[in-house]
Amino acid sequence: MGNDLAIFVTYAAFLVDGNLLTNLLSIGGKTPKTGPNPPAPAIVGGLDTHAVFEGDASTTRADAFFGDNHSFNETLFDELTAFSNKFGAGLYNLSVAAEFRFQRIQESIATNPEFSFISPRYYTAYAESFFPLAFFIDGRDNSFQLDMNVARGFFQNSRMPNGFFRSNVSWTLDLIDLGPIFAPHPIEPGANNGTINSYTLDPNSADFSATGFCKLYTDFVNITVRGLYPNAKGALLTALNKNLDFFFSGITGSGCTQVPPFI
Repeated sequence: MGNDLAIFVTYAAFLVDGNLLTNLLSIGGKTPKTGPNPPAPAIVGGLDTHAVFEGDASTTRADAFFGDNHSFNETLFDELTAFSNKFGAGLYNLSVAAEFRFQRIQESIATNPEFSFISPRYYTAYAESFFPLAFFIDGRDNSFQLDMNVARGFFQNSRMPNGFFRSNVSWTLDLIDLGPIFAPHPIEPGANNGTINSYTLDPNSADFSATGFCKLYTDFVNITVRGLYPNAKGALLTALNKNLDFFFSGITGSGCTQVPPFI
């Protein structure tokens, strides 16, 4: 993983799910092991927390509405396998990624009355579909096609196969091309309005337009992060601004303007 992408993803997760004063982050659910909680509405809930980093229409996890958004879902993986057989000759590739991403969105629209598909989840859902192709394929394999047995090991057990070689590509932000996944079935940001099949577009969400990525960044800072820390003071405010600086350092070459420090 390229340094810019690693910085951007790491600090995006840490800012909303981690403890800014102890520098600890749970890779699962909320735990006292990350230290004393900052004032509400900050969550410090770990990566399992819904709607700030984790989101709906996951590849192999159910939506939070159904009660368990963290456990491997065999039914969804079976669906993914079926799509890989149908569109990828038994392998996961960009064609499968595009079709299954669309399928998962449609499933959530049809079954989850609280389905939300706006930024940042709008971006991370498509990135999630690209991620296995970039990082789950052995670096000696240039096919850009993922074996489904290997995929199961990563998705179900978070485990590399024996003798695995990491990718030879340093996947920087500019190399993550989500177009081939989005373009076959373009869906604009939106959400269900409390009932199934009520998907309504949200024109205020960041999208894949030319200015969309910078809006993703500014909205994440000004809406998502500020919403969790509306009145940070003292050491917490200092830590918050320091981590926001780290977050922006991953996209300094993107043409985006840094959001001023919180006061």
